Amino acid sequence: MIRVGGADDEYEAWLAAQAPDAGVYSAAADDCFVQLYTSGTTGFPKGAMLTHRSMMAHSRNASEGQSFGPDARVQIAMPLFHVGGTSYALIAVSEGAHLFMMRMPDPAVALTMLEAEKITHTFYVPALMAAMTQVPGAADRDYSALKSLSYGASPMPLPVMRASLKLFPGVMQQVYGMTEQSGMVTVLGPADHADPALAHRLVSAGKPISGVEIEIRDPATGKPVATGEAGEICVRSEQLMGGYWGKPEATVAAMTPDGWLRSGDGGHMDADGYIYVTDRIKDMIISGGENIYPAEIERVLAEHLSLQDVAVIGVPDERWGEVPKAVVVAAPGVSVDVEQVLAWCRERLAAFKCPKTIDVVAELPRNPTGKILKKDLRKPYWEGRERQVV
Repeated sequence: MIRVGGADDEYEAWLAAQAPDAGVYSAAADDCFVQLYTSGTTGFPKGAMLTHRSMMAHSRNASEGQSFGPDARVQIAMPLFHVGGTSYALIAVSEGAHLFMMRMPDPAVALTMLEAEKITHTFYVPALMAAMTQVPGAADRDYSALKSLSYGASPMPLPVMRASLKLFPGVMQQVYGMTEQSGMVTVLGPADHADPALAHRLVSAGKPISGVEIEIRDPATGKPVATGEAGEICVRSEQLMGGYWGKPEATVAAMTPDGWLRSGDGGHMDADGYIYVTDRIKDMIISGGENIYPAEIERVLAEHLSLQDVAVIGVPDERWGEVPKAVVVAAPGVSVDVEQVLAWCRERLAAFKCPKTIDVVAELPRNPTGKILKKDLRKPYWEGRERQVV
């Protein structure tokens, strides 16, 4: 028995009570291998049916150039109900690596394991990395065995980025992906993190990995936009899910007949092929006909020393339709001067992008993998109203 939080885990007892199945099931490539649920930050989670084909393709594509192999010692810090846990673990399994599982994504435990087990590869979400940089004595440990630290699943605030690069120099790489594509589809490698001349790329998601095509398309027409123009990030690869379980209409809306996935993320591609993710299209604020991406405002707010956590949402406005509102958490031992923070934003953002109001709260609502649940933040303000989104 494994004891977790004072309660017995009954899985081992249940397993021991079962009779062995003598039959062998011969799986087809397009059979569902695992059903993982989307994060549900903008709506109700959907079950993405990931196939044997899609998961094998992801392991093959994602492992390329990452030095996985039988000698790798891979820490699995994210929960297995999240694509960042399951898919990352299966990359390691496909290469015959050693796996070191964490029961929960605990920052202090993760740092201890990195040192004690001489971990060579791991994957974290930014919320976990932010907590790790605050663990007492974190900088005094030996992480010299670490070859690759991947991070992703949500934006990395620049203050957290700087602290993390100091703690883990030369090994960090950003990955961008989605459950519907079995995991990662782009990577921003260590070289792009290390070169001061490329500092502007730290806010990009990097380039498509092997076996993945990406186009930026107009969300209304579905046609590709010009280089540098904003649109919806669309992805095509063998990693694509079989569809959403029990939701044929949602499947048709997300997947084109020729195999492209509409990600729901807004972004653009520069002339060098780097992908920049602006925000979830459903999180975009349309104020007086202007498109406002909350992530841009959040990056500015994250630099303010009095703030520890930030989120920006659209709230109803009689004149403009909706306007930006910031919901923030104060840094430890600091009180937030709302007027001073608003003035900070006005110095760094166009007037129409600045938050009109700021609420200070004890904590922001997050799902189990650390993503902020903006639908929960918006709900009180939109009761009885219909929010217009694209």
